[in-house]
Amino acid sequence: MRTPIAMVGLLLAAPTLGLAQSAQQREAAKTEVWKPVPAVVATPEHAAPSDATVLFDGKGLDAWESESGGKAPWSVADGVLTVLPGSKGIRTKKNFCDLQLHVEWRSPADTNGVSGQNRGNSGIFLQDRYELQVLDSHDNPTYANGQAASIYKQAIPAVNASRPPGVWQSYDVIWKAPRFSEGGGLRSPARITVLHNGVLVQDDTVLAGKTEYIGAPSYSAHGCAPIALQDHDSKVSFRNIWVRELPSR
Repeated sequence: MRTPIAMVGLLLAAPTLGLAQSAQQREAAKTEVWKPVPAVVATPEHAAPSDATVLFDGKGLDAWESESGGKAPWSVADGVLTVLPGSKGIRTKKNFCDLQLHVEWRSPADTNGVSGQNRGNSGIFLQDRYELQVLDSHDNPTYANGQAASIYKQAIPAVNASRPPGVWQSYDVIWKAPRFSEGGGLRSPARITVLHNGVLVQDDTVLAGKTEYIGAPSYSAHGCAPIALQDHDSKVSFRNIWVRELPSR
C-alpha cells in the first residue's frame, strides 16, 4: 500500500516543525519569571481578605479608642457602629502608612429639616490628618469639594455615586502616605485612589497637605498614624471595616 504524497510531506516536515517549536519555546521561556511566587490570599465572599486587619466586624471596638484617649464611646448594636453625637471622634489604636481600606457607611434615613453639610456628615481621616469626606450627597447640594467622596476642601470626586439616605454605601481606598526627608522636608506627597460604591471617583489624586477647614493645606513631617472616624454631630453608621497594609514604595 502506497503512502499518499501529502502524508509523506507531513512526515518529512514533522522533525523540522518540532525543532522550530522547541526553539520558540526556549525563546518564550526567556521572558518567563517564576519567582518570587505571590502569597496566596483567601478572598471569601462578603468578608475581609485573609491578610487584612479587621478593624470592625460588628462585635466590638477593641481596635479603637477615643480621639482623646481611653475607651471608644460610640455605640455598637446589631453589628453596626454608630456615631454618638457630641462624644468626639474615634481612631485606631494601631498606626498605618500605605494601605488598602474598605469601609461601609450609612447616613441617617431621616433628613427632615437638615441639608448641606449638616446631612449625614462624618469623615474618614487617613493618618489622622487627611479627610475623605462622608456626607449624604444624594439630592443634597453643597460645595463640590465638600461632598461625599471628596478629599475635603481639596479634590472634587469625578462623579457623585451617592445612594439615598439610609442605604449602605462603600468606600474602597488605596492610600500612599507622604514621605519626608530626615530634615522634615517633603520628598513625595500623599496620593489616594477611591472607589465609591464600586465607581472610581478619585484616581491617584495628589494631596496638597493635611485637611484644613479654613486656609490652604500644607505638610508637616510625620510618621505612620491612626485611621480616624469623625464625630460631626450626625448619627452616621459604619460596618465591615478592614485594612491591608501595603509594602512601602
